[in-house]
Amino acid sequence: MHSGVGFRAHHSLPEVLQVNNLLGCRIQSGFIVLLASVLLLASSPQAWAAPPLRVCADPNYMPYSNQAGQGFENKVAELMSKALDRPLEYVWSSYRQSGGYDNFLALGLDKGKCDIVMNLPYGDPEEMYTRPYYGSSYVFVYRKSSDYNLSGGLDSPVLKKVKIGYEDNTPPQTGLKMRGLVMRAKVFHTAEKKNTSPDNTLRAVQRRKIDILITWEPAIGYYMKEFPDLTMARVPNTNAMGSPERYSFFMSMAVKPGDNKLKKQLDHVIATHQEQISQIMKQYNVRILK
Repeated sequence: MHSGVGFRAHHSLPEVLQVNNLLGCRIQSGFIVLLASVLLLASSPQAWAAPPLRVCADPNYMPYSNQAGQGFENKVAELMSKALDRPLEYVWSSYRQSGGYDNFLALGLDKGKCDIVMNLPYGDPEEMYTRPYYGSSYVFVYRKSSDYNLSGGLDSPVLKKVKIGYEDNTPPQTGLKMRGLVMRAKVFHTAEKKNTSPDNTLRAVQRRKIDILITWEPAIGYYMKEFPDLTMARVPNTNAMGSPERYSFFMSMAVKPGDNKLKKQLDHVIATHQEQISQIMKQYNVRILK
């Protein structure tokens, strides 16, 4: 006798029905338990957690950013992640690595290791970028007691008589070259050397190694409170030497290539949180251009 018909041969019909009912109840109960488990998992925070907002940032370049979250780029990144309801995650990499800032972008953002970078001039031809979130300029920094007349910008006559300091590979360097002032000036390499702080350039002014420093305001505004004997004035844009010269810039966030959805989201947050962003920059003594 085949085992397949033995069940019918040894059990009565009521017994068979009772067993079938019991099996059906167990199957139904098991399905309910499975369904409840699936629903519980789906309702857990981990199941629906938003992906992190990954930010490529320098771990030790104040006042921009550091691992302690003390820079203004850290604070703006925190604002973005909160507004987007995405946890903030950093991918640490030095701006001042071999190959410079371009290599920082290429190895991080362009390779998809992060979603955004907090520091990119608006209109950059090689990266996708957001609308500007702040604007600033290059400035003259000098001792208050000197009271220089710098209303003429880089064409101010006093610049031919004093010791000038400037940051390498910047628009002011080009402007000084056009006027034949570079050979008499001192060049700084803050943006190229790791563990070098922008406040070193302010000390050079304070100690009279140079008379006037020309530098990017966001780099030194944070430190100016430590040098009460110094003051600063914006370098105006000028056309005095023929072709337009530009010393003020609007800054954006660089976005991972092809992520148009994130770009639109960031644009919206920037537009609706401009007051909060301005307050952050004010804390770092960066005067916002409108």
